Amino acid sequence: MGAEKNPSNATLELGCGGGDGNASNNTQIMLNVYDLTPINNYTVWFGFGIFHSGIEVHGMEYGFGAHDFPVSGVFEVEPKSCPGFIFRCSIPLGHIKMPPSAFRTFIESVASEYHGDSYHLITKNCNHFTDDIVFRMTGKHIPGWVNRLAWLGNVCSCLLPESLQVTAVKQLPEYHACTEDGTESLSTTTHEPTESDDADQDKLLLSPSAGNSEVSFVKEVQR
Repeated sequence: MGAEKNPSNATLELGCGGGDGNASNNTQIMLNVYDLTPINNYTVWFGFGIFHSGIEVHGMEYGFGAHDFPVSGVFEVEPKSCPGFIFRCSIPLGHIKMPPSAFRTFIESVASEYHGDSYHLITKNCNHFTDDIVFRMTGKHIPGWVNRLAWLGNVCSCLLPESLQVTAVKQLPEYHACTEDGTESLSTTTHEPTESDDADQDKLLLSPSAGNSEVSFVKEVQR
């Protein structure tokens, strides 16, 4: 499951619209949903599917992915372009009144709760992450259908093969130099596929390849 919600610091101030002198800080929150498989085109009519989701704030999209290390698994990409997935739709989830610098501090703090090696397809996946972020910012949750399959899997976990209960990404996060605005992030590297990789292909969460948007892991800040 996602990180526990702390009522004392969970919900952030919502934008009210109107004549706010800091209107530039009033930004819309979007949930970008992706298909992991074309089968979703059929199962979605029954109210479930296999989806990835990312939260778009201040012109960037943030998601949660797996790797083998006890460091941040929160990453950022250009909106609607998360590599390895098929973009389905965007869902507006309201507005928040928060400058980009404050949001960056917030997401770096949350990243300490979402290490790559803690990712679990059923109990702590990308959709748990976006639901947690949206709840902290707005007090609301993402639509239930986005993560319904994980809920069903949790209820019927004894019926699922072990390969679907735990997943890992074949990427090595590494720190790189600060960007122009002074923030640091983690970039991903990949290794050449092997026969064992082919056997584990069903476990792959993120697979950046040539021509895809760069995926950068958000550097966590300990609270």
